[in-house]
Amino acid sequence: MRRCALRAFLVLSLCGHATAAEIDPPKITGLRRLDDTILRLGGQGDNWHMTWLKDDRMVAGLCDGSAAPWEKVPRKLYNSRLISITGDPPKPEFADVPGYPELLVGPGPRDVSRYYNFGIVAVDDTIYQFLSTPDRPFEDKAPYPRFLGAKLIYSPDNGGATWHNQDGTTPVRWEPWEERSHQNMAFFKEPGDAFSLITCLQMGQNYRENTDGYVYLYSPNGNVEGSMNQLALARVPKDRVRDRQAYEFFASRKADGSAEWSADIAKRGPVHTFPAGWVNTKIHPYAWHPSVVYVKPLGLYLMANWGMGCAPDGMWFGKPSYLGFWTAPHPWGPWKQIHEETAWTPGGDQNARCYQPQIAPKWIAADGKSFWLVWTDFQARPDGGRPYYDFNTQRVELLTENGIQN
Repeated sequence: MRRCALRAFLVLSLCGHATAAEIDPPKITGLRRLDDTILRLGGQGDNWHMTWLKDDRMVAGLCDGSAAPWEKVPRKLYNSRLISITGDPPKPEFADVPGYPELLVGPGPRDVSRYYNFGIVAVDDTIYQFLSTPDRPFEDKAPYPRFLGAKLIYSPDNGGATWHNQDGTTPVRWEPWEERSHQNMAFFKEPGDAFSLITCLQMGQNYRENTDGYVYLYSPNGNVEGSMNQLALARVPKDRVRDRQAYEFFASRKADGSAEWSADIAKRGPVHTFPAGWVNTKIHPYAWHPSVVYVKPLGLYLMANWGMGCAPDGMWFGKPSYLGFWTAPHPWGPWKQIHEETAWTPGGDQNARCYQPQIAPKWIAADGKSFWLVWTDFQARPDGGRPYYDFNTQRVELLTENGIQN
């Protein structure tokens, strides 16, 4: 007992700001989704990757939707759009980010330049966003397309009023397929198509909880079973996000728990491997695209991830999806699973076809013991409509050895 007290005293004395969680983090044993808190908030669209801005707004990427019935977003059909979120559940407010470069669904840009605004992070008053791009138009027949790269754009004014290409030029260009290359994409035709679906680690408002000076990016390690269910990790100094040469890739975890990094993406190694059997083969491979946040009050990293519920022929959304949660002491793990559902059915709805679970970075409780999870549901009605192809959210509570944290 005296040794533990002495260790805590030394940590506090040397660091000057260590929290109880950082000295002796609580052991998280599981979680529970609170189905009585489910909110269906509209916004027709999907994916909802989020970051928390300095001005206290969250912004979320909307893909393939119209944002109906949100009155403060122009009524158009978007391939990608950025949505501003103010307030908290149960009544957050949604609005447009007017300066965001327009990319619409229709006979124009979508057919020649399709981009999905997934990985996003606000760092020191700048918003960075990685937009995934496929190798050809999506069609419901073979050969099926796949994601093969990601374009980086950024807004230097924190609020998203102006946007630039990675090279600093403006306006943002939507390069068609034949013009995409390593020169205008942050990642393009990498080994195994890694880093085509990017998630940015969220570390508090405007990334202020980060202390090591790096931005961390997660991605499926490839586009097929055996690699898509592996998790890859990259890091870059937060003042060099636009410099592709500054990126390093996780290679291995050392015996002492630290990470080995390499500038060569071909030498990357997985930081975690998820269960097999949850990657579709038809349409385009789409699974294991995580959401990762740092929960400072608990001194740990929390990840949500999902696997595609495939039909027997490999078609997507043939059955309910897989949902899991993991915790780790470092961005590179080791990742310990604390929750698993092999049939993700919010509210007990067996027709649910949920995907892209996102931990809303602003909606984490001040004590870190609960958070709000956001997702999209692809289920279809008999008339062909999709009632929950929207911004859906519910509160989730963490469990410890002593029971529910509340």
